[in-house]
Amino acid sequence: MTDPAPPSDLPDFIVKWVDVGIFVVNRDMEILLWNNFMAHHSGRSAAEMVGKNLFQSFEELPQKWLSKKINSVFILKNFAFPSWEQRPYLFRFPHNRPITGGVDYMYQNCTFVPVKNEQGEVDSVCVTLFDATDVGMSQTLLKDALESLAESNNRDGLTGIYNRRYLEQRLSVEFDRAQRYGGVCSFILFDLDHFKKVNDTYGHLGGDEVLIEVARRVGTMLRTSDVLGRYGGEEFSIILPGTDLEGAHILAERVRECIAEAPVMFRNTPIPVTISIGINQLQPEEASYEHLIQGADSALYVSKDMGRNRVTRYSPEMAGKP
Repeated sequence: MTDPAPPSDLPDFIVKWVDVGIFVVNRDMEILLWNNFMAHHSGRSAAEMVGKNLFQSFEELPQKWLSKKINSVFILKNFAFPSWEQRPYLFRFPHNRPITGGVDYMYQNCTFVPVKNEQGEVDSVCVTLFDATDVGMSQTLLKDALESLAESNNRDGLTGIYNRRYLEQRLSVEFDRAQRYGGVCSFILFDLDHFKKVNDTYGHLGGDEVLIEVARRVGTMLRTSDVLGRYGGEEFSIILPGTDLEGAHILAERVRECIAEAPVMFRNTPIPVTISIGINQLQPEEASYEHLIQGADSALYVSKDMGRNRVTRYSPEMAGKP
């Protein structure tokens, strides 16, 4: 198909053939203008659409949102510029991008323009649609990549659970929340008993397998709100928002039993594993979340000192241990 020659009325020619969607509606949402972009992507010609009600013709449109946006232009006599980031699309127009991009329909940036009569009153609104699919896909991919990078920076490379840096960030958030709004939060700290002997006997690959399996088992026992992390070396921790010391003790015993009841298999060789656990509950009078960690660490030291493979609650007389 050959492009038509420009008519003498150049603005009308541009509106008709520009590679941007343009349509105009009056206060009754009747379509007054429907350019070739809209006709091509909707499959409905201008002759078919002019005079028709916009929402009756396209029932999939977000009528409540779009009516409010158009009516605000009539009332305020100002432009409006919603982008694809606020609402990916108005019309379910197809796009020509790869299906692997994860985009169902053409992303659309919109402009709502008041069209005034000779008396300066707005008697119609012109809506323009710009194809923003390429920009949207690129920004989405970049956002996903940055989120993935941030997530990997929060994860332990061996076990895949959270690392110490992230754990302390979350503890800080939970501490601030408790200080501001009240509520409880408990902290479990545990490490593997005689882990050096495991490494010496089975090598570091055997030790790594034990760490991975312990993280896997414990992870299956937690709520989505709980936070499991590797605190360092063979030491792990669990943040329990909304859980008091009694609830933390019950979970800690279940964790201890789960680890002790079955050895970790490494190259067809069973490796017996037990853990020692210390638990502590956040106290409102504490100055920082570090006190929560210190208390759990003191309780963990008591568990080790009393023979290992046990759970100990923190109490004030433990302060200063180890």
